[in-house]
Amino acid sequence: MKVRDRMTKNVITVQVGEPIRRAWDIIQDRKLRRFPVLEGEKLVGIVTDRDLREATASSVVLSERKYHEFLLDTVKVESIMTPDPRIVSPDDDLVDAARILLEMKVGGLPVCENDRLVGIITETDLIRALIDLLSEDSN
Repeated sequence: MKVRDRMTKNVITVQVGEPIRRAWDIIQDRKLRRFPVLEGEKLVGIVTDRDLREATASSVVLSERKYHEFLLDTVKVESIMTPDPRIVSPDDDLVDAARILLEMKVGGLPVCENDRLVGIITETDLIRALIDLLSEDSN
């Protein structure tokens, strides 16, 4: 089985220069935990819900709503993202992608083809694949 068989194809992304409020809103509205960061069409990073929590988690920010709002509107995604994330190809074996996730202790990897983002493979995608495989075995 290949990454392309299980990856999420319609990827929600943010642009590097956007305020972190955009990422925060995506996490709140779409219940996503990670998404790629682009500069134009080029993949330059990945941002996670943990990155956002850490960026806004000072005791002052937590006690003062106005500081939280200020940070969300002024801090840019590029300042909290993980730059140059590890990527996989759609033609990579799904097992290899799973091993990378496990070894790196991350929850998702951008999928790129010819330097273009075409998807993301996440632990959720892998669990769905496992459920499908186990369901087939039990029939």
